[in-house]
Amino acid sequence: MDRRPDIHFHFDPVCPFAWLTSRWVRSVARQRDYEVDWRFISLRLINSHVDYDAHFPPEYEQGHTAGLRMLRVCTAARERHGREVMGDLYTALGGSVFDVDPPADQAAYRDGMGARSTVEPLLTGLGFDADLVDALDDPAWDDVIRQETDDALERTGRDVGTPIIAYDPPDGPAFFGPVISRVPNDEDALRLWDAVLELTSFPGFAELKRSLRERPALRVSGTTPDQAPVEEDWHQGSRRLKK
Repeated sequence: MDRRPDIHFHFDPVCPFAWLTSRWVRSVARQRDYEVDWRFISLRLINSHVDYDAHFPPEYEQGHTAGLRMLRVCTAARERHGREVMGDLYTALGGSVFDVDPPADQAAYRDGMGARSTVEPLLTGLGFDADLVDALDDPAWDDVIRQETDDALERTGRDVGTPIIAYDPPDGPAFFGPVISRVPNDEDALRLWDAVLELTSFPGFAELKRSLRERPALRVSGTTPDQAPVEEDWHQGSRRLKK
């Protein structure tokens, strides 16, 4: 990365809202000629102290673990090939989770997230050495991921989720979100960017939030941005569980 980045974007490959927000940021970066430094934040490490059975739907621990495994590959690839490859690698990994047709077999789909059989062809398709897939099972990379996760949370505080975006780093503001449920077109992407930037640059601004969210418009779930939105109540990054 030859120039100072305009944006730091901390992502976990299995977070649907990070995925949607990242597609928005890519649109803005392309139109405004911004440089994005794609950085890591691990939902599995953030929730390492959490009883998953009590706090999340059944599939979340498996999903968060898959995200950590894919971030290990990202860390190894970044060390070998540099920061400039992260945008394309995140697109490939996130695409394998979200930009696929609705699966007929949900269990097989979940088992494929972060699996060698899924990740290795993505690496070779990008021109990377196939042996980078070995990082999936190597916890030695976790220290780097944990440090980058902590760096993100030091900018925002710990009671947040993903994604975290730092604007005009290292001295600009950093926030969790924005959480969006659909990717805007190019024109709306810039309008939203300018609005968010105006808010985040206002001294003292900290939060604008509601737990009601549109169901994410993702190919994998069979929803599209042109469909009538369905609102759901979310809690701490997952659909609110009814006890």
